[in-house]
Amino acid sequence: MDKTEFKQCFSRRLAEKFAMGVADASPNELYQTLGSLLTSTYSQKWQQTWTDYREAEQKQAYYFSIEFLPGKMLKSNLLNMGWLEMVTEGLAELGIDLEDLAEVEPDMALGNGGLGRLASCFMDSIASMGLPGNGNGIRYEYGLFKQHFVDNYQVELPDKWLHKGNLWEIRKESKAVDVHLGGEVYLVPDAAGNLSPDYQGGMTLRAVPYDTGMVGYQNDIVNTMRLWSVEIPPEEEENYRSIEDRRTVEDLTSVLYPDDSSEDGRKLRLSQEYFFVSAGVQSILRYYKQLNKPIDKINQSVAIHINDTHPAMCVAEFMRLLVDEENLSWERAWNLTQEVMSYTNHTIMAEALEKWSINMMKSVCPRIYQIIEEIDRRFVAEMTGVHDFDLIQRTRIIQDNQVHMAHLAIIGSHSTNGVAKLHSDLLKSVVLHDFYLLYPARFNNKTNGIAMRRWTQLANPALSKVLDETIGNSWRKQPTNLRLLLNYTEDDHVLAALADAKLANKKRLAAYIQEHCGIEVSPQAIFDVQIKRLHAYKRQLLNLLHIIKLYLDLKENPDLPIEPRVFIFGAKAAPSYHYAKSIIKVINETASLINQDPTINNKLKVVFLENYNVSLAERIIPAADVSEQISLASKEASGTSNMKLMLNGAVTIATLDGANVEIRDAVGEENIAIFGLTESEVYQYYENKNYSALSIYDENATIRKVLATLTDGTIPNISAEGYEIFDSLIKYNDEFFVLRDFEDYCLAQESVNKAYQDKRRWRQISLRNIASAGRFSADDTVQRYADDIWQIEPVFAHEDLRGAEHDSYLL
Repeated sequence: MDKTEFKQCFSRRLAEKFAMGVADASPNELYQTLGSLLTSTYSQKWQQTWTDYREAEQKQAYYFSIEFLPGKMLKSNLLNMGWLEMVTEGLAELGIDLEDLAEVEPDMALGNGGLGRLASCFMDSIASMGLPGNGNGIRYEYGLFKQHFVDNYQVELPDKWLHKGNLWEIRKESKAVDVHLGGEVYLVPDAAGNLSPDYQGGMTLRAVPYDTGMVGYQNDIVNTMRLWSVEIPPEEEENYRSIEDRRTVEDLTSVLYPDDSSEDGRKLRLSQEYFFVSAGVQSILRYYKQLNKPIDKINQSVAIHINDTHPAMCVAEFMRLLVDEENLSWERAWNLTQEVMSYTNHTIMAEALEKWSINMMKSVCPRIYQIIEEIDRRFVAEMTGVHDFDLIQRTRIIQDNQVHMAHLAIIGSHSTNGVAKLHSDLLKSVVLHDFYLLYPARFNNKTNGIAMRRWTQLANPALSKVLDETIGNSWRKQPTNLRLLLNYTEDDHVLAALADAKLANKKRLAAYIQEHCGIEVSPQAIFDVQIKRLHAYKRQLLNLLHIIKLYLDLKENPDLPIEPRVFIFGAKAAPSYHYAKSIIKVINETASLINQDPTINNKLKVVFLENYNVSLAERIIPAADVSEQISLASKEASGTSNMKLMLNGAVTIATLDGANVEIRDAVGEENIAIFGLTESEVYQYYENKNYSALSIYDENATIRKVLATLTDGTIPNISAEGYEIFDSLIKYNDEFFVLRDFEDYCLAQESVNKAYQDKRRWRQISLRNIASAGRFSADDTVQRYADDIWQIEPVFAHEDLRGAEHDSYLL
């Protein structure tokens, strides 16, 4: 479609949908029209993609994740279809600014942080690599929550992202499945003497899929992200007459991560997990049976990936369907299950490895518990006599009246991977060491990657233009070609162009901060950014304590020779995570104190941007000068904000944690600010039990002075929160070694300040970061998954089928 044809089609579609012309239409009506035109265009390719997969008998991967965080899709789809420039120009000739239409679109509120964004990067890359892969998750009505600050406290509001509908999704009522929850299950013998489950009580819910097309980058491939919504089956309507009864059902897919501080909240979360797992696995099996292939060959056509522990019940649900519904023997079903399933572990934190009480699992999904119990029994029997008793007891699925979901995922799959080299090594040596002893061949590493198209071409067109003019545009499809930029390290013209692009992005963010926060910041200052979930191990507190130190230093000496600095935070704390919410309160009160103090001559500003999401990240990341990646070494599995910020020219200040290690290897020691304990030093503290925060406090006058501000009234309105944080560090011995790393962190920050003062050197460091970021492309990551774990191949291998006209067989 050329620009003239597009303008004609757009105007005609607007008249058909809304019976009006461009001059009379609102931005929302124009957005709906453009979205409708896009979906109608790529729907044919969507149908053809599925036809090709079916005709080529392609093995397909199904990526199960409780979170997906796609962000806005309008410009992403335009880019991937190859329409972005043409549509931008065509709309402009109609008097329409594409950015105004993009502003109308809500962010899909389907995730919280890195886990959901990674899943969406993978969906983009799987399609862009031409791989047959699909997403499977939950269509949350309200998502996580919309963050708002009231009196500098976090307040959670409903995120009504669906209140105007979602033009990218298609409701597939014909593909709905039933999911049974609760009640009791008895095993009764049939005429042949085989035991069959007999369900008594409980409730049957309707899982209805909403499919969203995942458009590949200029390759005519459109894969599917399938999200499940709960409905009451028509035959059950009589049983749900009251509003309260109906809400009990509807709440199942209302909110991501319901508050798990109560028994009811935990039960709802477990019910959510089983609901989308059962619906997704049933859907896959139904599609496979349409292929008329033997059920005991399903491993040749299907790969199911468990993204973190939330979908671990895929193992047991797949067994349930094969044994109960397809009448396979347990042994054959188990072999197939292990060959089909693979698992990514995303955490080193023990509390994030989900465990459910036996009683709760029995009450929510009794048949699944029975199957897990049998898996566990057979695992113990198989291992007895081969491995020592203690090892078996530590690795079994059911222990201490709890079901260990990570154990189920590892035992029931053929692959367990970490998401950065350090993380994968720690899984083998520490966190999952017992399982590594049992299954060494199953463990592997797949370092995370990012969808570079979104984080350069969409988020940073100014940088993208400089790259095109400097190294050509091959990097748009081959991100490793960014290394061509290293040829220009001494080119002052290119260095200046990169700096100008950065400044333009900083001016844009400064305007946004002024408009939304009422805080004036200088684009000439260092923009120092920490954007990620608010969690103690990510150590936003360490950042805060350094800010307080700088403030105290400036109060003593307003002429201190430091570069003006703007510290920018973006983070949500889980609603029940009181400590994290206290940190938000103290950061905000510190910001109020500093930003209103004229004596420090605007050398320091602090901004905490509300409701951090993908769209806000797209504003912040291109403007960042410094990337804060300061988690305690050994705690962050990988990180992906580190990769996005690096790609956009920010200089990383980091511990040797997660993928920071690989970023250091990529850019070189001189182009990153490394500080703090190493993971081996952290584990030495754990082993020797000799860490003393109080000793550090007693011996370091600077730390005493900084911590005093939490309790002496220097920072107003934090009497309770300040004491809570102080006690966490001193009374409860500083779980994440903030005080141990504080002095080294301050030295690293001083090195950043010094480097920034040498403008040419800083620009060179920034260039080297951009040039070295290509190795962290999600395209490469998913290709490694495809080759090593899923054994799927690109549809391009079957191009002879393109253009064949057949019926579409969606799941």
